Amino acid sequence: MTRVGRDFGDTMQKDAVPAVSADVIFSSSRFPNYKIGANNQIVEAKDEQKVLSMKEVVARETAQLLEQQKRLSVRDLASKFEKGLAAAAKLSEEARLREAASLEKHVLLKKLRDALESLKGRVAGRNKDDVEDAISMVEALAVQLTQREGELMQEKAEVKKLANFLKQASEDAKKLVDEERAFARAEIENARAAVQRVEEALQEQEQMSRASGKQDLEELMKEVQEARRIKMLHQPSKVMDMEHELRALRAQLTEKSKNSVRLQKELAMSKRGLEQNSQLYELDGPEALGSYLRIQPCSDDAPELSKCSIQWYRVSSQGGKKELISGAIKSVYAPEPFDVGRILQADISLEGQWLTLTTAGPIDPAAGLGSYVEALVRKHDIEFNVVITQMNGVNHPSESIHVFHVGKMRIKLCKGKTTIAKEYFSTSMQLCGVRGGGNAAAQALFWQAKQGLSFVLAFESERERNAAIMLARRFAFDCNIMLAGPDDRAPIETNGAP
Repeated sequence: MTRVGRDFGDTMQKDAVPAVSADVIFSSSRFPNYKIGANNQIVEAKDEQKVLSMKEVVARETAQLLEQQKRLSVRDLASKFEKGLAAAAKLSEEARLREAASLEKHVLLKKLRDALESLKGRVAGRNKDDVEDAISMVEALAVQLTQREGELMQEKAEVKKLANFLKQASEDAKKLVDEERAFARAEIENARAAVQRVEEALQEQEQMSRASGKQDLEELMKEVQEARRIKMLHQPSKVMDMEHELRALRAQLTEKSKNSVRLQKELAMSKRGLEQNSQLYELDGPEALGSYLRIQPCSDDAPELSKCSIQWYRVSSQGGKKELISGAIKSVYAPEPFDVGRILQADISLEGQWLTLTTAGPIDPAAGLGSYVEALVRKHDIEFNVVITQMNGVNHPSESIHVFHVGKMRIKLCKGKTTIAKEYFSTSMQLCGVRGGGNAAAQALFWQAKQGLSFVLAFESERERNAAIMLARRFAFDCNIMLAGPDDRAPIETNGAP
């Protein structure tokens, strides 16, 4: 039996084991730590700390990327995909290095097995059994290494597939980034255009405001100048003193003219009184609007007026033109607004002879009637309380209160909610004071709403009766309608001014 000494290992390493090629590069400076497991399987000893494989790391990173994809912006997503692509390239490089290391391990195992086969022929006995066990272990290690190479190949294919996916995703992300960048540029251009339009509008508005401000300033300067002029006018000066003197002179002249007219009337009345000593009748009553004139006998030899024929006329105070007052054939006549400024004349026919009576001067207006009418004109609809005394020439028995509405375009007569008559201004409508009727004639008027429908209305006062006539004629004149009494053809004027 061959005896193995203590220096056998060194001798075998020097003589029997051939030298390893110098071009072999080992990935580690120490031999891996292997153990024999169940069924004589060689198991690599695990370290205490568990190290994740690159496949698991990539899968975990991919899952994290997919989870964060929804809340990442396009730019961040592109950055993540680029990082993943870099990680895939790194994995591919590590797989290539592992493939090179695996090739080195195969070469090493082959050389180790050749060395053990060579040693097996040189030893015998128990050492030979140890060598055979070592050969079996090397072969099992080669099988396991082959399995690991298959797994590495599959892992390499998956890593390549993942790298392609990440590359495509990175390209898509770049496209999205380019699209978003183009959209953002378009939005920026639109915003710049909008800002430019706003700036132009602001400049235009500023120019307009400057122009309007200049115009307002000019108007303000004019107002200031006018205010200064008015202030100067109101300040005591010689001009103001002269104006006050002129006003005083005008007031004195007006007073003297009134006195002159009054004296003329008194003179005419005195002359008429002297003449009436030989006349049978005279006119009695104030010669002013709101009163009435009555023919009275002034001699015991005067016949009764019921046996005489009477006709009233209005005579122009300037030209002496005489106009017949249709229907005025009574001994009493109440002047209406149309008679203001004219002279009234009454012709009396007695046994084939004519007797003429005239007023001393023109009929005077009623005091304050003009301002009262102007105040009523501002209203849309003016109401007067009246009583119907006649309807279509027949006495009306009822004395109930009615409302007489004078509007801008029509006249209406109502009793409560019942409308008695309602007509718009027309050529067939007539309105004038009652021509006769005793002491109440100054408070009554005649209204023909249309052909076949007429009323005699009594008002509460002479002022309201004359105001109603003046308002109705004024509104009718605005509608191009000449509103007067029967057979009146003279132009209508707004008389009765104070």
